[in-house]
Amino acid sequence: MTREMPRSGPLDVTIVLLPESSIMSLASVLDPMRAANRVVPEPVFRWTILSPEGQPVLLTCGVEVRVDGAFADVTGGDALLLIAGFNQDCYAGRPFVARLKKVARRFGIVAGIESGCWLLARSGLLDGRDATAHWEELEDFAAAFPALNVRADRFVTDGPLWTSGGASPTFDMMLHLVRERFGSAVALDVASVFVYDETHAATDAQPLVSLGRLGEHRPELAAAIRLMERTIDRPLTIAALARRLGFSTRKLETLFVDGLGAAPGKYYLRLRLTAAQRLVRDTPLSMQEVALRSGFDSLSAFSRAFRNHFGASPLKFRMGLRTK
Repeated sequence: MTREMPRSGPLDVTIVLLPESSIMSLASVLDPMRAANRVVPEPVFRWTILSPEGQPVLLTCGVEVRVDGAFADVTGGDALLLIAGFNQDCYAGRPFVARLKKVARRFGIVAGIESGCWLLARSGLLDGRDATAHWEELEDFAAAFPALNVRADRFVTDGPLWTSGGASPTFDMMLHLVRERFGSAVALDVASVFVYDETHAATDAQPLVSLGRLGEHRPELAAAIRLMERTIDRPLTIAALARRLGFSTRKLETLFVDGLGAAPGKYYLRLRLTAAQRLVRDTPLSMQEVALRSGFDSLSAFSRAFRNHFGASPLKFRMGLRTK
């Protein structure tokens, strides 16, 4: 049963926003609070946005966000939410992490959103706890912080330390906060403001492919895609996929052609190359490692497939990003 916790005033939330964060992650924090204040008679949230140095924050989409102060100004409150994206270590050095460790005890909840989980882990606050990260970073996050129990959940709450794996999971996490503090009825009203009727549990897995309604209308096709996701680094033959799913090869081919307009082998390769592109674009991994993680035993085969799909070799693709 959801606990409804009466309060004498709004929940005080401090948001620390780092440059190169996603506007969707920020919106997934702000808009549920705004909506909650709208659907109840008296405001239940009050928030402040800070940046590492008190300067406006440039998001990945090019939008600049004004802030209310610097992280050094943080005092305390009910919740401290850390939103980070690319290059979090460049914007939050050792002094930032040391201060985070010091001030965390002044908050009832401390949450790392998207790459914000790395800040919590670097501070040592997550040691011995369950945590999650964006699915693209799960493996590296687990390797970097072996003292954590890293889970592939949408969001994780372990006592006062919360982590979420992306923008949509953050929306779910904020609905969880609303539900926990103000009751299920308020959370339902907040979700309804956004016509959000697919609320996820914390333990729902993070998908590589967002299936939308496909899982409801074409469950067999959805199951096949999920199996492909789980085997990106060790791809199965189409016959083996069909056997694992309990289908004939012909049925599997029909499912993909009718549902997606592509043969299963072609879609599988596209899925692997999309995963590879993200690794080339967003990580410093060597091309050999990217090839292995996307299921290619041969670097030359990987480069050839990547070039055919994206029009440039993976190395040239990465170099092109650096010149933009």
